[in-house]
Amino acid sequence: MIDISVKDLVKSFEVGSNLLDGLSFEINSGERVGILGKNGCGKTTLLRILVGEIGYDSGSIMTAPGKRLGLMSQIPVYPENYTVDDVLKEAHRPLYELSAKMEQLSARMASDDSDSVMREYDRTAAEFEARGGYDMDVERAKVANGLEISEKMRSQPFGELSGGEKTRVNLARLILEDTDILLLDEPTNHLDLRATEWLEGYLAGFKGTVLAVSHDRYFLDRVIKRAIEISDGKAEFYSGNYSFYAAERLRRYEEQLKKYEKEQKEIKRLDEAARRLYQWGTGNQALMKKSQAIRSRIERMEKTGKPKQDKRLHIKFSERSFEGDEALVIEGLTKSFDGRTLFSGLDLTVGPGERIGIIGDNGAGKSTLIKIIVGEETADAGRVRRGPAVRYAYLPQIVTFDDPHRDLLDTMLYSEKCTPQQARDRLGAFGFSGEDVFKPVSALSGGERSRLRLCMLMRSEINLLILDEPTNHLDIASREWIEDAVEEYDEALIFVSHDRYFIQEFATRIWALENGRLIDFRGDLAAYNEYKSRQLSLQQTAKAVERKKEKPQRRKSPGSIEKQIARLERDIARAEEALAAIDRELEANATDYEKLMELGEKRSQAEEQLDALYLEWEELSENE
Repeated sequence: MIDISVKDLVKSFEVGSNLLDGLSFEINSGERVGILGKNGCGKTTLLRILVGEIGYDSGSIMTAPGKRLGLMSQIPVYPENYTVDDVLKEAHRPLYELSAKMEQLSARMASDDSDSVMREYDRTAAEFEARGGYDMDVERAKVANGLEISEKMRSQPFGELSGGEKTRVNLARLILEDTDILLLDEPTNHLDLRATEWLEGYLAGFKGTVLAVSHDRYFLDRVIKRAIEISDGKAEFYSGNYSFYAAERLRRYEEQLKKYEKEQKEIKRLDEAARRLYQWGTGNQALMKKSQAIRSRIERMEKTGKPKQDKRLHIKFSERSFEGDEALVIEGLTKSFDGRTLFSGLDLTVGPGERIGIIGDNGAGKSTLIKIIVGEETADAGRVRRGPAVRYAYLPQIVTFDDPHRDLLDTMLYSEKCTPQQARDRLGAFGFSGEDVFKPVSALSGGERSRLRLCMLMRSEINLLILDEPTNHLDIASREWIEDAVEEYDEALIFVSHDRYFIQEFATRIWALENGRLIDFRGDLAAYNEYKSRQLSLQQTAKAVERKKEKPQRRKSPGSIEKQIARLERDIARAEEALAAIDRELEANATDYEKLMELGEKRSQAEEQLDALYLEWEELSENE
């Protein structure tokens, strides 16, 4: 069954320039589809058109009858006195109406015990139960906890929240509404790692259709099964996740380029033949006709357009050679905020060339730690000391400039003390060329501001690079060029990020801020996640053992113990065989990322069960 059908859709915001130019596609019920393309290609416009927020010029849109669409980026205006909990309860408004009707009918039954009233009450109660009315409070708490909407936040006025917090609450409301078709516009932009993983888990079990616009490559790999790329206002189709899309897109480009080059070579050969025949054919009608026939053949040829490829910016940081053993030393660092301890007594040393990724939940203190390191904030106790030969560059999460009314060229001239030609050359290397250099800084997008700040940072030699959410709000092409620049940089790097691709690519050491303490883990993100999974499994096993010890134990006879040991040994053998089977599946699916993630979770559960069986076997063996 088709949930969404778009045919020949045209939308323009400027006369003579179509943003969407004959866009056509269909999405079947239950599909997970990613909408990909450069910033400004029309992805968000398409989602807004689908929910009827804005109109379109021509074409047609069809959604399946009775199916409800929900757009995450669309934040409704609520009454001024609404709290976050009031907003979340809006998702269950129909259930509250049914509950109120049940109360009214119950009150009527006190004086009217007719069959009609009883039947109406039974119907209403059955509908209330079938739609999850008795579980709505639990469901609301579960979704709020998953998206880290705390009890304290739930009591706050919705209007006082930040933009990111409003987006999170709106996503929670959308999920609670049990929408049939979810339209997600950059859903992970304001989520930390834990909340992003929760959302991925929720979508894995969601029965409806998902249409997602995202620049988070890990999210796209785990959620989507098909990709639609918007290019020049039209749709290109890819039958796989993001990794498949990236590889297939490159293959199609290379194939089209070969075909184009072959055609151009043939056209050049024919053109040269026609030219020679024309020169030789002066006074010879037969040769002149042959020349004209070749020209006509060239015109009739079906020509392949020259394929386009995103320009990769060849940029790199100027590096200053490091001398010494310590790039950065943190001693006894403590910081509290609003009565809550973010971290306490931190003692850390950063050596030359180390690459450190700082991770943790929103509000854990990641950006605060960075700001203390660069001197923008002061610690409650302790100190930060940089090596004497260290020169650092810092890219903050929110980029500002001295005078946002200056254009890009003047900003470079005032800041860098360079010549106009040098400024133009450097701006050009960062993708700002032609008339772009005369734009006021205030007109730049968040990603463009980050790019301009990086252009300015690369002016001098550095040996400590500090980045706070460097890929936030960047499209995939922009993320790739900043990754190219960081890849070329070999000195010390400290960064905060929720972008799992970026963290896995560059961090060789993890600082994880969690509940007021910092875990210093030497390894990449994948190794850290494995470590955390093992720790969680051990904690759960220990809790299970404690609960078992707390239960009153019936004294068992020696024969009874022997039977239980024999049973456990059979269970252990079966559990070990199940674990071995999972390991064989892991080897067989070594290139299937999605299957590996599923099998990894399955293996963790199997290991946990086996550990519990071993512990029980050891206890019984001691009592034998």
